[in-house]
Formats: sequence, structure tokens, C-alpha cells
Amino acid sequence: MTFKGFSKKDFKTMQIPGLDARMAGIQSDIQPKFKAVGEELTTYLSAKLGDEMFLHIARHQRRSVNPPESTWLAICHDKRGYKKHPHFQVGLFDNYLFIWLAFIYENEESAKIANRFLKEKKLLADLPDNFAISPDHTEEKTYPVHDGQLEATLNRFRDVKKGEFLVGKIYLPDDNHLSPGKDFINEAEMVLDELIPLYKAALQ
Repeated sequence: MTFKGFSKKDFKTMQIPGLDARMAGIQSDIQPKFKAVGEELTTYLSAKLGDEMFLHIARHQRRSVNPPESTWLAICHDKRGYKKHPHFQVGLFDNYLFIWLAFIYENEESAKIANRFLKEKKLLADLPDNFAISPDHTEEKTYPVHDGQLEATLNRFRDVKKGEFLVGKIYLPDDNHLSPGKDFINEAEMVLDELIPLYKAALQ
């Protein structure tokens, strides 16, 4: 498909009641966009990193009752899976779109990564003021990256078994970066450029 951008309809899809109905909307309206966006960004990251990257699209197959509150694509160096590795995400809640560098609770090196970020403070200090962080990929709550929550979030990521750390940028449904498609791709590439130094540091 030709990617024309994300629309308010995509956010409303994440409000559809019921597991089956919401999943039908995600599969018909959002996942084709994820495939188009993801293929472009996977190619971009592979070239930037000099390492083959692979696209994964969340299928929510473990869901049996409650519909997913968010949905996403992930880009990772591992073809078989992304959850235990540092990876990039583009996804939606019903009230914002996110572009994250994600370290979720399955990550097996959370202590090492958190300590590196806590020690090498410049890596995060150099991020733009309009970037955000999240301590939990399943929750909508985010914090501005420079508002004082950063150290506590990294400590939790290091010390708590289910701790997570996501960093990147969020967009409200009426943000003009979301469409047309070319504008969103350009914006996403700029965000990824800011996150690549963190990704590389996490893999060291």
C-alpha cells in the first residue's frame, strides 16, 4: 500500500469495544500502515547501523478477553524476536502515537544498560526537550525526558524485575507530523537518528 500517514480514525480504532472487533480494526486499518512504515524504517536503520534489522508487528495472540490498549511495530537485529533485545517501536494508544527506543521487561541486560545510561549522562542529556520517557509499555503515562523522572525510571528499570525503560517522542492525534506519509517517515527518521547513539551504547 501507499502510506498516506496516520489519521484520527486510527486512534479511534483503539477505542473499539471488544477483543474481536478491535483486533479486526487493527488488522484492517493499522497493520497495513505498520507494514509500509516498518519496511521503510527497517531499511533506513539497517543502512544507518550497518547491521541487518528486521520488522516485527505485534499480533496480540495471547489476548483472550481484553482488547489491546496499544499496538505497535518493532524493529530489531534479531529476526526471531525482539522483546529481550533493545528495539525500536512505532505504535498507538488511543490518545497518542509513539516512537520509542524500547527496553521492556524481558530484556536480559537491564542492569548493565541502566547503569551505562546512569553513568554516561550525556547520552540522555543531549536528547531534545520534546522527547519523553515511559516506565511501562503497557501504560499510557509518560514523562518529559528532562523533567526529573529520568534517574528514578532508570533505577526502577535496573532494580525491579518488571522494570522497563522507553525513550523517544509522542504525538497527539492532531499533530501535523502524522500525515502525509512522507512527512511522517521524515519525522520518524529524525527521531531515530537521536535514539541511535543510545541504541549503540546499550549493545556495547
